[in-house]
Amino acid sequence: MSVKVKGAALLSRRAYVREEFGGASWEKVLETLADEDRRELQTMVLTSSWHPFELNQRLDRAIVEILGGGSQEIFERIGRWSAKQNLGGPHKAFVMGKNAQRFLAASDRIYGYYYDTGHRTYEETGPTSGVITTLEAQTFSATDCLTVIGWYKEGLEMCGATGVQINEETCRARGDDVCRYRLSWDEQGTS
Repeated sequence: MSVKVKGAALLSRRAYVREEFGGASWEKVLETLADEDRRELQTMVLTSSWHPFELNQRLDRAIVEILGGGSQEIFERIGRWSAKQNLGGPHKAFVMGKNAQRFLAASDRIYGYYYDTGHRTYEETGPTSGVITTLEAQTFSATDCLTVIGWYKEGLEMCGATGVQINEETCRARGDDVCRYRLSWDEQGTS
């Protein structure tokens, strides 16, 4: 069984590359991919459609090589950009009320919008801190974890949090059992 990722993840990468680096840069990224991958990414990718996670990984590698100068840190920026688009649009209900803890408590529902296997938990550890854990995901990658970090940083800031820190304590891409993120911030958004 092939694990899938929502088209929203692929579309956010395409939109980010086009906006930040120009349309020609997206074409350069596509040129480095196999014909089958290029065809799939050039056809009608829908926000709600499911695509192989491996396609997402190959696209990520191409973005790192062509635009990231070999640095995977570009994916935290992609995650932030994606959060702005999604939480400022179709998923804005998650940040309405600007309550950071309520936003984080919805982590498992949010996860289901992007992945078809596994789930995510959130544990509040203090008024301005908590732990997110991704469990039972069939696929994983260091670049995907960086997009998660960027996405949650931006989401927390959209809730009014300041001084957001996210540390990935364990990562399946490094051989751990789960991906676990410890979050803290200086100020919580109001009700």
